[in-house]
Amino acid sequence: MGKEMKILILCTGNSCRSQMAHGFLQSLNSKLQVYSAGTEASGKLNEKAVKAMQEIKIDISKHTSDSVEKYIKEEWDYVITVCGGANEVCPTFIGKVKHRLHMGYDDPSDAKGSEEYIWKEFQRVRTEITKGFENFYKKEIKPNL
Repeated sequence: MGKEMKILILCTGNSCRSQMAHGFLQSLNSKLQVYSAGTEASGKLNEKAVKAMQEIKIDISKHTSDSVEKYIKEEWDYVITVCGGANEVCPTFIGKVKHRLHMGYDDPSDAKGSEEYIWKEFQRVRTEITKGFENFYKKEIKPNL
């Protein structure tokens, strides 16, 4: 049994990208303690994000959208920001962290256009997140467990 590893994934709203990353990373190893939060947590998950994850057999429907304030006093092995848009303010985390990382992704909930186009954006971002976090897990987490 390796050591416990605590990972916090941050973005602005905690309804979409950070939730998808949280669900995916947790699915790779149930021993990881993965949490996600937002600086302006919306309080609810984006339904399309939930559906996009269901497509790859990961259920995030029970997740909660939480404010980063909830986690500020805890110590973390990794804090990862996933906001990507130029018009977004990336949150900074002032708590105790061993490693800070930024892995930026577009916000699919900003997509404008047909329902079909918007859905494709959710699928695209989900795929980018799963690839990015799989690499992160293989390179950073697995060797240290």
